[in-house]
Amino acid sequence: MSDVASQVHDVPALKRAFAEDGYLVFRDVVSQAGLAELSRRLAEEFEAWKLDGRLFRGGGAMSGHLNCAPGDAARFAVPELERAGILDLVQQLHPTPPDSMRAACNYNLPGSVAQHYHMDGLFLETFIIVNVAVVDTDLANGAIDVVPGTQKRFYKYWEFALGRVYRQSRRLQMKRGDVLIRISSLWHRGMPNQTATPRPMLAFTFGERGVQVKDTFAHNGGAIEFQPNWFTPSRLGRLRERTFVKAPITYSAYRFVRSLVGNKGYATF
Repeated sequence: MSDVASQVHDVPALKRAFAEDGYLVFRDVVSQAGLAELSRRLAEEFEAWKLDGRLFRGGGAMSGHLNCAPGDAARFAVPELERAGILDLVQQLHPTPPDSMRAACNYNLPGSVAQHYHMDGLFLETFIIVNVAVVDTDLANGAIDVVPGTQKRFYKYWEFALGRVYRQSRRLQMKRGDVLIRISSLWHRGMPNQTATPRPMLAFTFGERGVQVKDTFAHNGGAIEFQPNWFTPSRLGRLRERTFVKAPITYSAYRFVRSLVGNKGYATF
């Protein structure tokens, strides 16, 4: 790995860049060998879930974007992030309690579709997300699409759409081991995976509301667990997801109309 500590030493400059764009990227942070093993274990577990019927119908499986609790398989990455100075930088950018870290993973399946632009959580309840590229991530297998600067103010969906704010978007291509730090209020979307291989991306959240755990890797006994993303694995949820996949414009219209009334996504009050 390269000397990542030299990339994070100028905290004032990084704070300015983060305040402007809402994200930072650091290269070659987490070990290639550890991530290769994690990728292998995720792929094996996913196939096992499909074979024995544990994989739910819908819940993101049709649109191709699943959540995942990576369990003990991802534990190795935290001390590496700490040694590189990434975790110290996170505290400089957005101080959070030590027990507010949650380990997660996005599993982008082959044949997935583009998500709609969104932010994670609520505008007034921001938290930090540290993404780690488990595999090389490019335009073919679904590199994340972000819209720099959108964290600076609250957008109703109709404002985001009519203002064509998305025209400022950037695709962030990353090599295995690269790290993306982003604020939860940054608008972004998952993109299609046009390859034959799933694209996993680790996500460590810091300061997420309601998260207080002593050991996030102990969830589900430390085993890998695939979870729904966006859509519920119910009859109605599957109908909504199927409609979204077949005619995404209908979901855009729904979000547009709904955003004309109220401030959904702004706060819990």
